[in-house]
Amino acid sequence: MHPRATAFVECAREEYGFEPAVKEFPEGTKTAADAAEAIGCDVAQIASSLAFEADGDLIVSVTSGAHRADEATLAEHLDVSPDSLEMAAPDRIKSQLGWSIGGVPPFCHETPTPTFLDRTLLKFDTVWAAAGTPTAVFPIEPAVLQRLADADVVRVAAPE
Repeated sequence: MHPRATAFVECAREEYGFEPAVKEFPEGTKTAADAAEAIGCDVAQIASSLAFEADGDLIVSVTSGAHRADEATLAEHLDVSPDSLEMAAPDRIKSQLGWSIGGVPPFCHETPTPTFLDRTLLKFDTVWAAAGTPTAVFPIEPAVLQRLADADVVRVAAPE
């Protein structure tokens, strides 16, 4: 197993008592579509962790792979101006969360960070999230993900 995936497994076990069943895909799972194809699941079951800066603070949005995170919708949940919300810089993500883009898990962050879970993920029995690298994922029940990430369940996609 890749050292970063091993670090995630160890953190999940030690900090949360959770044993993730990590699956690695050498071809990569960088996009939700890539991950869904490799796993053999619906793209909507991919739980993508995206980091944003909101008024200078970092937040994590765990978004369904079938939806694009809508910055205006997230800003509304955070009660900040949409202009103050933007994707976080890779170096900020690495320094605060401890993970690199493409491999950010929904929990096991180096610094406690507010997390928001896309409510559409709750309709599935299992979703798949990054396990520390762009080639590693793990299955998890959405309710367990919500609990371990201490996530607020919100609408992340733009209203239809």
